[in-house]
Parts: sequence; C-alpha cells; structure tokens
Amino acid sequence: MQCFFLVEMTQQQNLMDKKKLCCSICLDLLTDPVTIPCGLSYCKNCIEVHWNEEDQKEIHSCPQCRQTFTPRPALVKNSMLADLVEELERTGLQAAPADLCYAGPADVACDVCTGRKLKAVKSCLQCLVSYCELHLQPHYESPVFEKHKLVDPCKKPQENICSHHGKIMKIFCRTDQQCICILCAMDEHTDHDTVLASAEQGERQGEIATSRQKIQRRIQNREKEMKELQEEVGVINWSADEAVKNSEKIFTKLLHIIKKRNSDVKQQIRSQQKTEVNRVKELKKKLQQELTELRRKDAELEQLSYTEDHAQFLRKYSSLSYLSQSTDSPVINIRHLLYFDDVTAALSEVKDKLQGILSDVLKNISLTETKACILLPQGEPETRAEQLQYSKQLTLDPNTVNTCLALSEVNRKVTVMSEKQLYSSHKDRFTDMFQVLSEENLSGRHYWEVEKSKYEISIAVAYKDISRTGYESGFGNDNKSWALECFTDTYEFRHNRTSTFISAPRSSRIGVYLDHRAGILSFYSVSDTMTLLHRVQTTFTQPLYQGLGIFGSDGSGAAVELIHVV
Repeated sequence: MQCFFLVEMTQQQNLMDKKKLCCSICLDLLTDPVTIPCGLSYCKNCIEVHWNEEDQKEIHSCPQCRQTFTPRPALVKNSMLADLVEELERTGLQAAPADLCYAGPADVACDVCTGRKLKAVKSCLQCLVSYCELHLQPHYESPVFEKHKLVDPCKKPQENICSHHGKIMKIFCRTDQQCICILCAMDEHTDHDTVLASAEQGERQGEIATSRQKIQRRIQNREKEMKELQEEVGVINWSADEAVKNSEKIFTKLLHIIKKRNSDVKQQIRSQQKTEVNRVKELKKKLQQELTELRRKDAELEQLSYTEDHAQFLRKYSSLSYLSQSTDSPVINIRHLLYFDDVTAALSEVKDKLQGILSDVLKNISLTETKACILLPQGEPETRAEQLQYSKQLTLDPNTVNTCLALSEVNRKVTVMSEKQLYSSHKDRFTDMFQVLSEENLSGRHYWEVEKSKYEISIAVAYKDISRTGYESGFGNDNKSWALECFTDTYEFRHNRTSTFISAPRSSRIGVYLDHRAGILSFYSVSDTMTLLHRVQTTFTQPLYQGLGIFGSDGSGAAVELIHVV
C-alpha cells in the first residue's frame, strides 16, 4: 500500500501536483504556506515548531533535504500556494493519510513525520534518517540525493556508519570479521583480507542455506531420538510394572504353597504325636494294673505274717505265695524334645535349598546397564470392531465413591442421591467432588464405553495418587488426570487446568481407547458411527484408573454407567 496522499481532481482538470499542495510535516493541505530558502514549502506553524526544536543547536535545516540555514530564515507567506489551496478547498478536494500506513510499535517510524508517524519504507545511510514514502520522494526526484544509499528501514541506521571516519561501512574484513569503511580498508586494515560487504553477504547467504539444511536434519534426528527415548521410558515403566505384578503373583503362590506344606507338616507331626502318646498311655495302663496287683499281694502277705494259727497260716500261704510271672518291662527311652528332631532337620534342609535357589534367581536378574530394545507402539484401532478386541469390563471402587453417589448394577453404575450414603470411612474416598474411580488399574491396551444421562458428566483416567479433597481432586484440574467433560451440546477436554473446547454431534454414549505403553488416550462419540472427539499423545508414568464424575445436576437422579460391551 502506498503511503502518500492521492489527490483526485473532480471539478477541474488534473493540472496540479498534490505533493506541492501538501505539507510534508503534517501531511495535510498547506495552511498559511511559506517557502524557505531551499525552495520547499511548509505550513507556517509546522516549520516554526520544527525550527523551535532546533533553536538549541543554533543551526536550522529543511526537514526534507536537510539543507542548513544560519541564521534562522524569516518566514514569508507564499501567496500563490495559498490561492491554490483555497481553490482546492472550494472544489471539495481533500487529502488524508492512509491509516494503515501509520507505524506500530514493531515498525520503523518515519523520522520526518510529526505527530502520529507513518511507517518508514527506506533508511538513508547518508542522511541517517528513515523516511515514509511521501518524505522519501525528494530522494527519487532531486539530483542532490542521487548518490545517497537507501536501504531497508532500520531503527539505527547510524550503526552502518564508521564511527572513526563517518563513512558507510561497505567493506568486510575477513581477518577481523567486521564491517569497515573504505578509509579503514586503506588504513589499519590495509594488509587484511577484505571484500565488499555485499559479496561477503552473498557467500554467507549460500552458507546459511547449507547450514539450515544440516540443522534441520539434525533437528529431525534429535526429535526422532527424543520420541524413541520417550517411548523407551514408557516401555521400561510398563515392563517394570508388569514384572512387579507378576513377581507378586508368583511369590503369593509360593507363599500359598509354603503355607499348605506347613499345614501338612503340622498335621503329620500331630498325628505322629497322637500315636506316640497313645502307645505310652497303653504301657502306663498295663504297668498301673501290675502295680495294683503287687501292692494287694504285698498287703495280704504282710497280714499273713502276723497270723499265729499254724494251720490257717499254712493254708493261706500256699495260695498267696504264688506270684504270677511278670511280663517284661518296656524299654523306656526318655528322649524329651528329640522325638521330632528329624522333622526339624528336614525342614532346615528345605529352607537352605530354597534360600539358595532364590539367591541364584536374584543373581540371574541382571542389574547391569544394557541397551534397551525400543518397542514401537502398535497402530491404533480404526474401527469399533477392532477396538472391541481390547474391551475391558470395569467396576467402580466403593472405597473411592463420594457419599452423595450410590453404586448399582454390580458397581458399574453411579447415581446422584438426595441423601448421603452410609459408606465406611476410607482415605481413598472423594470428599468434595461427585466422583469415583475404578477398582481395576489400566496398564496395557483397553477399550470401554460409558452411557450418560442428560446431565453433564466427566469421563476420565487418573493416577491412583490423585488428590481426594479440594479443587485439585477434580478430574482435569491437575497433571494426574485427563478428563472429557460432556455438556449439553459441546465437549471440553481438560488436563492440568487447561481446557480444549470440542464441537461435535451429541451422543449419550462415549467410547474410550487407551494404549498405556504408547501414551495414547482417545475419546469417541458412539452412535451408528464413531466420531473421534479428542486424542492425547503423552507419556503415562503410572498405571491409570477409569474415573467418572457428575456435575451440573440440580438434584438427584443424574447417573452414568459403565457399559458391558461385546
């Protein structure tokens, strides 16, 4: 767009040059036109204001050609120009600046314009001034400016002038890697490798293109490596989580086996204990019977020894003196606690062997640094049939549900209630937000669907350690949760307090696809067709849990349900 005023003759022939009728300072039709000694004309007030600013210099100059005058010239009205301006005003011809040419904060402003300045189109290295298109015209029309060097507008054109000689720095010293003027090249740089600055720029321009290509290739390679490293972190975290989960399962089974064997050994010891105790009791019974019989005979014999009747004594003696043959006494070997030493020894041997096996297992788990095998994420399913291959049947955790929500449908549906529910106190329960998390964690590839009522809901995935109280506990209000908020006619995705508004067809059913390892989370509107609402590409550092929230309800009845998909 040209930044000078167009004068269009409507009632008279096109005989007048608009530039002669406009003041180059205020850019309006001349008012009280005066002509200064260089031949250029200005509004009387405009030139007086300009010269008043130069009074301290005691040298006055023309705002356009920069010719200086000493002393300050007297101003005399130019009657001919005044008549022409009066005639123009009478015919209704006006001139006005184009608003779009005014300089903004980032533009180089014209140094000649007063008041609101226009954009500069060129800077003069001789004048050290930047000009708008109107004030630049003398440089194109007057022979005085023929040798002036015009360059693209710059805010500090004096930087292109040698500070020692006041000449334009057109030479580039390769030895000192700096721009110099022609006098510098003939003086302190006389033995240096010098070329024209324009020639050096031409060579450097070619080098810039080559350097940019190299940099862009390196950027692409580094971005690819960054992506691979990000994927590697995800794979490492996922693999570690799976290994911990599997080791817990194995050790749980191992503990179960040990407990079972412990029970078997206890039962076997108690059975053997009972057998031994019964055997000992039987021996004690026989011994007790024999002792009783012996004591009875001993007492009778003692009584017989005091009998004085010889006949009675001899008659009883024959019957009492006979002593039945005694059975052999059992060999009693009192071993005290040594009965089951063999069991203890056998179990100690098993413990030592098991400890040795576990030590060997730990040695086989290599803790040395190895080159990780980067597993690139598999392609995301494109159809609902493909997504259903990863369908996950989720249930809601009663320990996390807000007390204003009731669970039903085997803990798959949650409904807002008018009265608080009697749940037990638990540290994982949401206290301020109408929300609930799933019982199952999600660390692989999963797909599930949610059916909502007419009320506004939030469908999310979150880490287990998400806050349970305050604003931070709301899904999407921190960096530990990703949430799709479903409104009446629109959707909004939230993460870490940042919202992304989504315009899409309304649907009561939302599908969610998660690839934990690849860091992909996608939300779909499910009807006759599937419409992608929002897709997230990130890195998940912990297992995720499905989250459901209800808000915007004026009372009870709002509900959302995890659908059993097949």
